[in-house]
Amino acid sequence: MDDNPKSRTDIGVLVGRFQVPDLHEGHRELIEKVAAWHKKFLLVLGCSPILVTRRNPLDFQARKLMINAYYPELPIVPLMDCADDEEWSKELDRRVREIFPVGSVTLYGGRDSFIPYYHGQFPCQEVEPSSYRVCSGSSERKSASLEVRSSTDWRAGVVYAAYNRYAQALPTVDVAVTRTVEGGDIEILLARKPGEKGYRLIGGFVDPTDASLEAAARREVMEEAHIEISAPAYAGSFLVGDWRYRHEVDKMVTTLFVAEYMYGAIQPDDDIEELRWFRLNGTLEIGQIVDVHRPLLLRLLDRVVKRDGKPLEERATYELPAQNR
Repeated sequence: MDDNPKSRTDIGVLVGRFQVPDLHEGHRELIEKVAAWHKKFLLVLGCSPILVTRRNPLDFQARKLMINAYYPELPIVPLMDCADDEEWSKELDRRVREIFPVGSVTLYGGRDSFIPYYHGQFPCQEVEPSSYRVCSGSSERKSASLEVRSSTDWRAGVVYAAYNRYAQALPTVDVAVTRTVEGGDIEILLARKPGEKGYRLIGGFVDPTDASLEAAARREVMEEAHIEISAPAYAGSFLVGDWRYRHEVDKMVTTLFVAEYMYGAIQPDDDIEELRWFRLNGTLEIGQIVDVHRPLLLRLLDRVVKRDGKPLEERATYELPAQNR
């Protein structure tokens, strides 16, 4: 390996993430080069508090085993990400001194490394192996995600990833689109999906690109009905017993909004087969609503419809309107 005249310290510390299925030639050359420059060598692996993401799919132990398969004697320690760069830098310094209490230290990073964000006590140096391939960790992870292998180890890895993550509450929105018709009655727009007999509120999953839950509500109404609505007003939140997650640890949590119909001709789209206006003044039959949306509709009726003050379950039967509006 080439000499490193810039660094004459006792200890070399390589800081990286190595979020790849396997070490490629460039990774190995980087590790071997820094190790050759120092009598003492430490590898610090950056770790995310978020489990199994596209940027951080592998936990610390998986990456440690991968690296130690090539370098069994190499000491490797984890370093958890932190929102504050100065606090993260202090923790990095502490981890180094935890392993090597005495001796001068140089920190190393590869391309696009931690160095611009480091505010600790040790000098830093960027280093890149001569045989570095034009390949990023992101592209390697993407390539690996497209490949299905027949090995037991591959399937076991998929199972491991599914179990070693936090249970998730999956956010959705549901929108009660209403309008006031002649006589002061209130109508609500309900949707029916293919293969379902009952009706439901318009809604769906919150998208990571949505600026807010209200924005998600507007988007879902436009995608499924092609109409404009007023500013969505919060009406409540519910744990939804969706059949797809009945036996899963992940569950759907929906936010219910109420909004007024503004303009546009209703047109069923996306995963909706039919859209229909129903009156809330005693003509809507609760039994026509899919089970998972009945609690949402009861909350809506309590909020919108002023009747005899009895619990909705004790009120008269609701009848469907004779014609589709």
